[in-house]
Amino acid sequence: MVALHSSDPVTVHLSAAARVAGFVPSNLEAALYERKTLVRMLGMRRTLFVVPLDVAAIMDEACTKALVETQRRRLIGLIEAQGIAKDGARWLARAEAATLEAVRARGEAAAVELTKDVPQLRKKLLFGEGTTWGGEVGLSTRVLFLLATEGRIVRTRPRGTWVSGQYRWAELETWLGARLPAVSRREASADLLRRWLWTFGPGTLTDIRWWTGWTAAQTKTALADVDAEGVDVGGATGYVLPGDADPAERPDPWVRLLPGLDPTTMGWKERDWYLGALADQLFDRNGNAGPTVWANGRVIGGWTQTADGRVLVRLLGAADRTTRTLVERERRDLEGWFAGTRVVPRFRTPLEKTLAG
Repeated sequence: MVALHSSDPVTVHLSAAARVAGFVPSNLEAALYERKTLVRMLGMRRTLFVVPLDVAAIMDEACTKALVETQRRRLIGLIEAQGIAKDGARWLARAEAATLEAVRARGEAAAVELTKDVPQLRKKLLFGEGTTWGGEVGLSTRVLFLLATEGRIVRTRPRGTWVSGQYRWAELETWLGARLPAVSRREASADLLRRWLWTFGPGTLTDIRWWTGWTAAQTKTALADVDAEGVDVGGATGYVLPGDADPAERPDPWVRLLPGLDPTTMGWKERDWYLGALADQLFDRNGNAGPTVWANGRVIGGWTQTADGRVLVRLLGAADRTTRTLVERERRDLEGWFAGTRVVPRFRTPLEKTLAG
C-alpha cells in the first residue's frame, strides 16, 4: 500500500489486520508513537493518511503543500466575514504563532488544552445558518488544520483508545526529531505516482488525478517522468510501470473483509470493474466506501459489527461454495480479533446501517 487511510482511525488498524498476520493495534501504536517510523499526516485530496516517513516527505511535497494557499485564504475570508477581525491575515498570523508557542510549551497538547492557552482559539465560526445542517465550528479546529497542512504540527497520540479520532498535537520537527527530507515537487510527484502504479496499476488518467488530487498538467508530467506505459483497460487507456504490462498470474482463491475507506476500495475513481452495480449500497453519498467483502479481486458484499460484537456479512451476488467457506472463516476471525472492542464506521453506508440494525 502507498498509504493507509486515517480519516476514520479504525480504518488504519483494520486495513493492517487484513494484510498482516498476527497484527494487533499495539503493533501500529508502537510504530506511530514510540519508534515513530510512521506518521499521520494530511495528504492526497485533503485526506488524512498514515505513511512511512519517506512517503510522508513526497506526499507533503507532491500534494499537501499545494493546499496551503487555498486553505489559508478561505480561513482569512471566514474570519473577516464573520466579524472576528477586520484584518484576517494579521489575526490568523498571531493566532498561529500563539498556538505554536503553546504546543512547544506543552510538548504534546490536545485542542481542548490549547484553547485554554490561546484565547483566539475559543472563537467560533458559524456554518449553514438557518439550515438543518448548520452549526458552530471552533476556530481551534481550523487553525490546527491549517498548521498541520503547512507541516508545522502533526497529530500524535489519540486522547482515548485506538478507535478515537481526537488526537494530541506536537511540532512536527520536535515529534519526529528532524524535518521531513527535502525533495523537489517534480521528483516527489514522480515518486508518488511510481508507488501508486506499482500498487494499483493499471489505472486511467481519471483514476490517477482523482487519487492524487493533481491537475492534468502535473499528472501528465509525472507519467512522462516515470516512463509509464499505456495499456488497454476495457477500451480506455490505463497506465502501468515500464515492463509491468504482462498478464499477472492468477492467485489462489482468497477473501478479505476490508474496512470502510480501505486503501484498496478507495484506490481508483473508476470502480465498475471491481464494484459492479454495488456502489449505491456500499458507498455513502459523498463517495466514501463502507466495509466491503472482497473475493478474488472483486467486491461481492458488505459487513458490519453489531452492538453486541458480532460481525454480520451480506453477500450481494452469487458466490460458490469455496468463496462462502472463505467468507465465513474471515468473518469468524475478524469477530474474534475485535476481542470485545466495538467499532462504528465514521462514514456509514446503506448496507452497513441495514446490517447494524
